[in-house]
Amino acid sequence: IERFRIAGREVDEARLVAAVRRVRPAVDGLRDGPPETLPSFFDATTAIAFMLFDEANLDRAVVEVGLGGRLDSTNVVRPAVTCITSIELEHTDKLGKTEAAIAGEKAGILKPGVPAILGTLRAEAAEVIRKRAEQVGAPVWARGEFFDVHAQPSGPTAQRIRFESRGWGAIEATVPFAGSAVVANAALAIACVRALGAHPESAVREAVQRGLSGAALPGRIEILANDPAVVIDAAHTERSSQVVAEALASLSPDGYDLLFSISSDKNVEAVLAALLPSARRVWLTRADAQRSVDPERLGEKVRAARPDLPVDIVFDPVAATRAARAALPQGRRLCVVGSVFLAGIARRVLAGGA
Repeated sequence: IERFRIAGREVDEARLVAAVRRVRPAVDGLRDGPPETLPSFFDATTAIAFMLFDEANLDRAVVEVGLGGRLDSTNVVRPAVTCITSIELEHTDKLGKTEAAIAGEKAGILKPGVPAILGTLRAEAAEVIRKRAEQVGAPVWARGEFFDVHAQPSGPTAQRIRFESRGWGAIEATVPFAGSAVVANAALAIACVRALGAHPESAVREAVQRGLSGAALPGRIEILANDPAVVIDAAHTERSSQVVAEALASLSPDGYDLLFSISSDKNVEAVLAALLPSARRVWLTRADAQRSVDPERLGEKVRAARPDLPVDIVFDPVAATRAARAALPQGRRLCVVGSVFLAGIARRVLAGGA
């Protein structure tokens, strides 16, 4: 149910069941066909989501691509705005081994006449996307050219941002989170709303200030309200782990303990390289029995990088979460990182079911 939200709320269970029943005959029919048209789980859930959105008569829908873009299930829509936030080497077995190749897949969402909002991209990726935008006739709104954002700390875990773009007045707002990623994502969200052209400047300004100040990002540099010593983040790529490390440098300048698990298809060495330098103790676990790297193998990698670092291995993620928190020294933070699965488990165990 948590995959489907309308107006910020999970859909009613009865409506979800009804939508599944409507989609199921089509899925079953395709299963009897050739392998190349066999629907994936994501294909089916995307169809269900679109059906629910249609029945709800929505004005707007935010649709996140599942993988890549060009061949993704979500790419059947005719968007009002497209947005490519960032590109790094992930899912290289399916999308390609270089940022340029991955950019080519992501650029598949660009459409004629539809504004394309771009985050900060490295040159090889930006070149591919701009070339595709020119080919299809998609106007490009890139950060650093069409719009930009600047931030200043506003307390230990908040930032004051100033968003500027062509043709509009600046917008100032407060985001209640640490880290550069949240600032960049806020700017992209504002740019997307402006590109819609559906709302006057005053309405956008008021909505941005109200929405950002009250925003919640579970599992994204999340400091638990009931236990401020715990920081949870689902980062599992090189860049996202660097963002977490940057935030921890101010949140926990004297170092931190890590509770870590990661899926086997990730760049484990790059993620650890970002997180280990300031770690004081590492707890390794297996958040998902099928996808996570064996904690013993993780232990070998951690010891090779930091022979001086205490390493504890607890295979059960619930037991590992409890043990890591119980052993945390006074005045130090515990950072739970590396996996969406682990972030969910830690929130359930340590945040009282939040």
